Amino acid sequence: QVPLVESGGGLVQPGGSLRLSCTASGRTFNQYTIAWFRQAPGKDREFVAGIRWNSRHTYYADSVKGRFTISRDNSQNTVTLQMNSLKPDDTAIYYCAGDTGVILSRLRYDRSYDYWGQGTQVTVSS
Repeated sequence: QVPLVESGGGLVQPGGSLRLSCTASGRTFNQYTIAWFRQAPGKDREFVAGIRWNSRHTYYADSVKGRFTISRDNSQNTVTLQMNSLKPDDTAIYYCAGDTGVILSRLRYDRSYDYWGQGTQVTVSS
């Protein structure tokens, strides 16, 4: 089991930036695919970005492509989501999720992940 903890959320104006971090304990973190999901009020949880264990492959939702960047440092057991050019539509609770054995066709589905953080609020508003 790999407990996950998110940090870095907050309030930012449109066009601003935030950096979210997902930190894990456990020696098997470097074997996990890690993904970020978000859930806005009244909406379903949706995939934002994902990264394979070796950082060679990253994946993004179309809505954030070119604005968000996911990266990881396995030596620090941390995955980072850099969010630039934020829009009010990006307002949501952001969750990181992780698991091993996530196949590509299932990477964007929240049911593919057994381990979740508690979430961090991101609010984009003037």
